[in-house]
Amino acid sequence: MFKIITGDFKNSKYSDEEYLDNWPMLYILENGKQAYVGESTHAKTRMTQHATNEEKRIFDKVHFIYSKMFNQSVTFDYESKLIQYVVADELYEVMNKNNGIADKQYYRKKEYDEMFASLWRKLQKEKLVKHSLEEIENSDLFKYSPYKELNDSQRKSVEEILSKIKEGSVNRVVVNGMPGSGKTIVAVYLMKYLSDLDEYANKSIGFVVPQISLRKTMKRIFKSIYGLSPSQVLSPSDVTKKHYDILLVDEAHRLHQYKNISYMGTFKDNCKKLGLTTDADELDWIIKQSDCTVLFYDSMQVVGPSGIDFERFDKKMEDAFNKRTIAYFSLLTQMRVLGGNGYVEFIKDVLSGRCKEKYFSEKYDFKLYKDFREFEKDLYKKESECGLSRMVAGYAWPWISKKDQSLKDIEIQGIKRMWNHCTEGWVHTEEAIDEVGCIHSIQGYDLNYAFVILGRDIGYDKENGKIIIRPDQYFDSNGKKTATYEELLEYIKNIYYVLMTRGIKGTYLYVCDEDLRNYLSEYIEIK
Repeated sequence: MFKIITGDFKNSKYSDEEYLDNWPMLYILENGKQAYVGESTHAKTRMTQHATNEEKRIFDKVHFIYSKMFNQSVTFDYESKLIQYVVADELYEVMNKNNGIADKQYYRKKEYDEMFASLWRKLQKEKLVKHSLEEIENSDLFKYSPYKELNDSQRKSVEEILSKIKEGSVNRVVVNGMPGSGKTIVAVYLMKYLSDLDEYANKSIGFVVPQISLRKTMKRIFKSIYGLSPSQVLSPSDVTKKHYDILLVDEAHRLHQYKNISYMGTFKDNCKKLGLTTDADELDWIIKQSDCTVLFYDSMQVVGPSGIDFERFDKKMEDAFNKRTIAYFSLLTQMRVLGGNGYVEFIKDVLSGRCKEKYFSEKYDFKLYKDFREFEKDLYKKESECGLSRMVAGYAWPWISKKDQSLKDIEIQGIKRMWNHCTEGWVHTEEAIDEVGCIHSIQGYDLNYAFVILGRDIGYDKENGKIIIRPDQYFDSNGKKTATYEELLEYIKNIYYVLMTRGIKGTYLYVCDEDLRNYLSEYIEIK
């Protein structure tokens, strides 16, 4: 199906096959460490062009990839795919830029998508790549790669945001999007694109990530991407140290104000350094320290009093500068959850207590369990089948194992489990499969299957037909201190909204509150 021919790029010595002169083909230039992926209908002519390019002279070999089934639509598509997967495979440092990568439809695309796995296995056999597609697809580097194929909504936003930045016509850009709509993908894509532009070579550009766990992941990813550096990944505190031309802020809803946080001293010092009082928040730091700020935000993912809720966020956008300096964009398509926008809307209905009909999808697995033993058993089964299956829960149990890891925090139907032993990178630790992740260890991450426990912090008032919470059963002290009942209701619902939108292929629920379980059983398939 696929034929791979190696040529001597350094000395311009290639095979005499006719298709090298006139046929749609793929090729990989490499020198053992770096690689460049390309496509051409005139492969030999393209090699002559590359030989005159200073950047390409570092390569000594070329591997031509031929198939009699190739046409130019296929090679364009496969070029994008190969770049994405070879980057995440990490055998080579890929030198490609990321402009022009997009998800395009063409005749028989579904068949060619399936055939790509055969090409990848051929590349493995030739030792041009090392990991399987399944291993790569479960990696953070693949999920957050700046070489992602963008959908129409993402691509349009990227083009317009870049246009606004280049014009210098705005100093704040806000990108709204539900969980899984690709906010982080767009943010990383923009970071790589800007870093590759010659006109921005001397610009100071930073990528702000509020969560410690996700920040560590992003530093690792930036280290693996040609043209990016871990030093570009910043905490909100890092921003106070220097001024930036452009700051991209991922998960901006996780920025903090001077309220219910553990680092009040540092926060106060940072405010003082910038000439601000503690009435300011981390969003103020970022705005003050950058000429242009691009904020990726979802008001429904604010999970505690210290977060930047919509009212506060919107006021910051309106204050101090003229309204015309702000540009708003929305990512409208669900990219993570295979159930699509319909599933996310159903979860909103669940948490608002206004479900009307039973959920059904041929693309997404969504079930409710009564037996916790079966729930746990299926977790291990899914982990064995495809990996990245994790149990997560609302903060409805005290964290007693924090001081003594021999203790178990959670007991349900006689089965005991402990909270996540760490927050940074918990999802990918060996211990994670036997633990339960909290919101702080999972927000911003994807799972193949999410096993979500709804604790007794959330319930259902069957007489009034509405979702309720029990503050005494919610054990995040910083999460509820200073919050009114209505505010805490919103935070807890937001937490479960985040937890129930992590799973790519499916979400499974175990509900502790009997009335809530009975309510949900009318609308969700019971296992």
